Amino acid sequence: MEALLASFGIVFLAELGDKTQFLSLYLAATYRNPIPVLGGIFVATLASNVVAGLFGHWIGEYLTPDILRWTLTLSFVAFAIWALLPEKEDAEQTRRHVGHRGAFVGTLLSFFIAELGDKTQIVTAALSARYNSVVMVVAGATAGMMVANLPAVIGGHYFAGKVPSRIANYIAAVIFAVQAVLTYLGIERF
Repeated sequence: MEALLASFGIVFLAELGDKTQFLSLYLAATYRNPIPVLGGIFVATLASNVVAGLFGHWIGEYLTPDILRWTLTLSFVAFAIWALLPEKEDAEQTRRHVGHRGAFVGTLLSFFIAELGDKTQIVTAALSARYNSVVMVVAGATAGMMVANLPAVIGGHYFAGKVPSRIANYIAAVIFAVQAVLTYLGIERF
């Protein structure tokens, strides 16, 4: 249960202000049909998290607890810094991937491509290395991503104008920095 809750919380926070949240907003505005957009996000997120979870589990078998603690601590510091870096505009790239496909397929392909190497995928791999439960980590990470992207899909136009992405990135950076300190100190519960 700890793996599920930790994965949910950490991935949810990692997703705040992430480019895929803005991609969710864009896709919802483009297709104007939230159900297939949410379905595409879910399938893409699940596939991405399964890949990351299996990789993290595999690599986790070779790490000692001290190496894992330092790796996670440094990863959270890197995520804090990463959250402060400006996101690149992906609208034109997204438009090329979406093309004339349906909302579900276009969302699935766009979202999966955007997630490759993204911080939430790396966090999921790190969590899978930490906990010995790929299923719980993948379930928590997927649920965290869905909950974080739901407002962007359903009420994206309203929320996008109210909360600047820089503020969301600053909040995420602080949370990652705190998580780095907690991990370093051995206090891993969120």
